[in-house]
Amino acid sequence: MSFSFLLGKVFGRFLGPLKGGQDTGEVERELPFAVMLFTLMAASGVTIYDGWKKMRSISLLPKFQREADEVVRQVEVLGYDPLTVMSKRAENTRSRVYRDFLAGYVSSVQSGINVVSFLKNKMRSMFEAESAASNRAIERLGTLIEAYAVMLIVTLCTYILYVVVSSSSLSQLTSAAGIPSSSNILLYLLVFLAMPMLSVFFILIAQTARKSSLISLKECYRRALFSSVPAIGLLSAFALVPSLQTATSAIGMTGIVTICFLIISVPPWLSYRKIAGVNFTAEDVLPSFLRDVCEARKIGLSPEKSIIHASKRGAYGSFSDLLGLVRSQIEWGVSLKKIFENIKKKIRSWSVLVHFFILVETIEIGGGSTTALEILSEYSEKSKDIESNKRATLRPYVLLAFIWSVLIALTTTIVAMTIYIISNIQMPGMSGATPIGNVQGQLLILSLGIILQCWLSGFFIGKISEGSLAAGFKYSAVLAVTAYVSLLVSQNLMIGMYKL
Repeated sequence: MSFSFLLGKVFGRFLGPLKGGQDTGEVERELPFAVMLFTLMAASGVTIYDGWKKMRSISLLPKFQREADEVVRQVEVLGYDPLTVMSKRAENTRSRVYRDFLAGYVSSVQSGINVVSFLKNKMRSMFEAESAASNRAIERLGTLIEAYAVMLIVTLCTYILYVVVSSSSLSQLTSAAGIPSSSNILLYLLVFLAMPMLSVFFILIAQTARKSSLISLKECYRRALFSSVPAIGLLSAFALVPSLQTATSAIGMTGIVTICFLIISVPPWLSYRKIAGVNFTAEDVLPSFLRDVCEARKIGLSPEKSIIHASKRGAYGSFSDLLGLVRSQIEWGVSLKKIFENIKKKIRSWSVLVHFFILVETIEIGGGSTTALEILSEYSEKSKDIESNKRATLRPYVLLAFIWSVLIALTTTIVAMTIYIISNIQMPGMSGATPIGNVQGQLLILSLGIILQCWLSGFFIGKISEGSLAAGFKYSAVLAVTAYVSLLVSQNLMIGMYKL
């Protein structure tokens, strides 16, 4: 499969759907939760229009919050009937799933079908559609990773081709044939501009293809920005201050650059690790907690006592501390809405917050009916299964990143130093051997480019595997060290083998 064909395939699968706008994807992401809220409110006797008015206050669903503002505006300002407004919104939306929901709801009301039954059936079909969409998303991400791997192979081949063409003997052959010789300017543009731009391009595609469940990760990026200042200062000092040249020669510029990348990546990595540990645990155990609340409600406990009973089970890992705080606040008489506002300060998982909000609304609006809690817990369990399957399927691709980092470092070094040995063999009609200084200079540039490429690859892998660029700080740091160690081992191996 050629690189151009694979890139064309990537363009078709990722950039093609973007023509309809990113809003479509956001609407379809929020739609199952909006339908669940409509279903719970309908089961509690709330009309669909009152449900739209309620939706205006839900900041966790920003697309539907704006949609609700428009529906209420057309009803109260322009005087349209709610069903007429929903029919018009169905005609104007670019999301097929949302259009089917609106049209189906209007049709069920006009034909006298049980609205709650329709909403439950629609939710069930959404479960199945979301599971199938998740599988298709995994296939698209797999295609994207394959294209990125091919790009890295092309990078490796380009590096090798440059080393081969720039060798002394082959340079004379190409000059005799009228082919212009390579220059270091071309190498700098290739290593520090062209290849990193390709990696950034793939990262941008991954940004649209994989969404993170974590919100408000500005703290991680802020730490990366702050830590980049001393990293840049350290790199500049070693490069420009003459008195530090001895240390530069002892450590090596590749080692200094690797240290600078670690200075940038480690602080945000530790920050992200703390955030992700709590929130991913909450995502994993929340379905069990909601199921416990539902079962406690079935035996006749009040909604508040059901939450207290479920939170005492103590099998929720680090999420148990937050549930203990919730239990204490309920026992002290704090309202559920106030408790939810406190939870928002500690939890950054969008799905956890939405499910908790729906739990609070179920209790506040409908008194926590067992039917509504059963719907909520069932959806939460299926959402967890879908997300767990996606993470488990994408996790093996992390190993691929380490393989290509080691492969690029080893192959480039071995080929460069082997070409140097071959070019120093005097051939008839050829004069002069490649100076060792030229080889060291080229190898240094290529080594720095490889470390930079592996560091950028970490952000791509972090986005693919965990859905967040902040997760890339962990992989970027580890991949940069992996590339540096591979370069060090391969260079020492070749130096010892050829006794250079």
